[in-house]
Amino acid sequence: MNPAYDLTYRMERLERGRAQRVLAVEQRLGGKGINVLRVLGQLGTCARATGFADHTFAAAAADEFPADFVPALPWVRRTLVISESRDGTATGLWEPGAYIHEPHAVDRLADRIGVLLPELDGVVVSGSLPGNIGDEVPAALARLAVAAGVPTVCDVDGPALKFAATVPGIVLMPNQDELERLTGIVADRPEAVVGAVRPLLHAGVRAVIATRGAAGMIAVTESGAWSARLPQPLAGNPTGAGDAAAAAVIRALAATREPDWPAVLADAVATSAAAVVIPVAGEIDPTLRERLLPTVQVTDLTARTPEFP
Repeated sequence: MNPAYDLTYRMERLERGRAQRVLAVEQRLGGKGINVLRVLGQLGTCARATGFADHTFAAAAADEFPADFVPALPWVRRTLVISESRDGTATGLWEPGAYIHEPHAVDRLADRIGVLLPELDGVVVSGSLPGNIGDEVPAALARLAVAAGVPTVCDVDGPALKFAATVPGIVLMPNQDELERLTGIVADRPEAVVGAVRPLLHAGVRAVIATRGAAGMIAVTESGAWSARLPQPLAGNPTGAGDAAAAAVIRALAATREPDWPAVLADAVATSAAAVVIPVAGEIDPTLRERLLPTVQVTDLTARTPEFP
């Protein structure tokens, strides 16, 4: 709902406090939802983007990929990533979104999603919010999709995540910091993560997939809990890695109503890692993904956690 023009500056090394030449510049249409769409396309799955934009961004998106944006933004923000080739460090600068002043913008977006829902096998609601859009809006849109029987993943933060956690049947994908803010529990160990999210599942959340950077991911459902990680983490640009994981998860949930959660988790880890090695967000190395997938180490946490029988 808060798209962006993604800028990537490639430099040998960033030195603060002095003028420097940029080796290369890349610009593309972006934002978390569009990153998910791009990765799904690389995985062979057709997807459509919607949300808020201005007229220029909406037209450019429709020219590049399936998109149907509500032109309610006065302008679209930019995100800047400075990618340093010397050691792979990436520094991100995110502009805030513009304020939406149109009183019926949310209703128009909900109507648009309602029209699309009969054609969809899965929905991802992700990203930050532009100004003047209530924190409850992502949850309301997710609730529409779940009520229509469409598997839905929500990847949001802050108060929006708290609202999303009240939607029965939702799949949440917070990172570790977001999960700790949501639950109020410091979840530094896998068992602590499981314990922290169990109340969310009891309240109706379908699954929580916690992304933990180099430490991998943890999936918790009513039937069990699993952790997954690579034998060795990969260095690179983590921007967009979570979006790649969301693409892998919704692709799996759209394929079957009874997912193999350990397999879903392993795929999410491999797909996320295949995004880290790419300097720009919204893209993966498919060959690397296939090579990494058999190496992902999945651990069953169910027996270690007293909450499970």
